[in-house]
Amino acid sequence: METIDYKQNISTQYCFPGNNQSCKKEVRGSPAYIFLFIVLSCISVCTVFLNLLVIISISHFKQLHTPTNLLILSLAVADFLVGLFVMPMKIMQVYDSCWYLGKLACSLTEIIIGILVLASLCNLVFIAVDRYIAISDPLLYSTRVTPLKMSVSIIMGWSFCLVYVLVFMYCNDHLYPDQMYNTCYGECIVFVKFSWTIANMIVFFLTPCSSILILYSLIFNMARHQAKAVRAAMNSHGQGTKVSNSSETKAAKTLGVVIFFYLSFWIPFYISSLTVTSLTTLSVLWTVFTWLMFINSFVNPLIYAIFYPWFRVSAKYIVTCRIFESSSSNMNLYRSH
Repeated sequence: METIDYKQNISTQYCFPGNNQSCKKEVRGSPAYIFLFIVLSCISVCTVFLNLLVIISISHFKQLHTPTNLLILSLAVADFLVGLFVMPMKIMQVYDSCWYLGKLACSLTEIIIGILVLASLCNLVFIAVDRYIAISDPLLYSTRVTPLKMSVSIIMGWSFCLVYVLVFMYCNDHLYPDQMYNTCYGECIVFVKFSWTIANMIVFFLTPCSSILILYSLIFNMARHQAKAVRAAMNSHGQGTKVSNSSETKAAKTLGVVIFFYLSFWIPFYISSLTVTSLTTLSVLWTVFTWLMFINSFVNPLIYAIFYPWFRVSAKYIVTCRIFESSSSNMNLYRSH
């Protein structure tokens, strides 16, 4: 088997040639890196576009102004900002190892990344809670969950993300630029204490993952029991088996898709985080796991929005510019086709 020496494709330079303390610059210009750059750029663009469709749809059409859709809107905003801000920054670090924006921008960037990623997870948990309430108590759902209560919950969720990230950065000496430690000029590295690595795993992964697994398991069981009740009620009409199988299959598919993508994107990242003390883009494996976490923002609108019929209708109106028509906000998105 032929061995390829990738070091021959990397030319070593300096980030700031006029500075004696400058970091070495790795310009990754091999065909493999160029292909990776193109793929990641396409993912970033698609993430922005898909989540923007969700944001415009829910914001524009009055029929979509429901508590559940407010959660989807909040999730789309977080994922949209990940695609618009976080992904391009990380793409540049994949292509060029240098950080040219200084310590202040480095600190702010890590704060923003932390807030957006944690907010995305927080919204996923809220969506699971919302669906659980809707299934377990459908008659009182409209009184227990109102747009005002949901808006307050969303604000509290984003506030928690902000406070947690600020405390995290402060305790790891990265909140202020003067506190940040760099081995050379031109790098942006966050050194994480092991105690905070464990805290991150609990807050970012174990807690939301356990919550989503438990809630969707309860949802699945309740949906199965409801399907059995419908089957029993319709046995006299000869349609019970068909309705029951359809309901159980739909619930199982939804549960499977949510859990599969959530776990597949987050488990590798947090398992590897236990062995990493500095968050950099120099490790290829660490870069792959980090990007799996970011790609979750691309998949979220596919799972939580595109599967809804109203999204396909609203996306068609947006793409064809029909939303600029008079009274377009009152269009019926649930009509039968």
